[in-house]
Amino acid sequence: MPGGRLTQQERQQIALGLADSLPYAEIARRLGRPTSTITREVMRNGGPTAYRADLAHRATERRAHRRKPASSRGSEAVPQPHGRNAEAVAEYEETLTTVLMASGLPKMTARVLTCLFTTDAGSLTASQLAQRLQVSPASISKAISFLESQSLVRRERDERRRDRYVVDDELFYQATIASARSNDQLVETARQGVAILGPHTPAATRMENIARFLDFISESITRAAEQAREVLHTKPEATSNDTAQPSPDHG
Repeated sequence: MPGGRLTQQERQQIALGLADSLPYAEIARRLGRPTSTITREVMRNGGPTAYRADLAHRATERRAHRRKPASSRGSEAVPQPHGRNAEAVAEYEETLTTVLMASGLPKMTARVLTCLFTTDAGSLTASQLAQRLQVSPASISKAISFLESQSLVRRERDERRRDRYVVDDELFYQATIASARSNDQLVETARQGVAILGPHTPAATRMENIARFLDFISESITRAAEQAREVLHTKPEATSNDTAQPSPDHG
């Protein structure tokens, strides 16, 4: 039943779909499930190349069994703001974490980023992150270091002189630009290889084509990011109307 837990038969269908190289969206359509459900199921259980229906089913049952005591305590947790459904929020956070992991982030890093993204303030201290995620401060520190290196979070001091980790409207722009520029060294190194391998040789031609490809991609990404930067500052009310345009006066 859509919305309920996956059955063992559904997991077998997922395994068959993966074996046939079907995209997650097609597997989801055949099962009448959201694509995010299939993505989360696969990524939590070995990924597309190692997924096994029987192991996934047993692992889910073990996780459900371990969560039961915590769930009864969690029912009396602090209410969600804005009348949000706590269970729906938790489900969404798990989905977002899984998608971030699929994009290449380590699990703890993805969990920290999800926590920051889904916090209205857009910022939390290390101790707040550790408490929310029920992990050690060392785990938070390692995840934050990686996120800072990718320009995905920034650090600032609050009035109590505590470090706060912030996600804001500019960070995705900065991260995109940093990602584009990370190709520059590879482009330069590839072109050094052209001279060393000898002009007009097959190896040199290959390296030159790689350099030109990455150069073109970097320039295109940078140009597109500059053009789309304004979207990150669109006011919430501007998206409530299909005909609304991004507000240009974002300061």
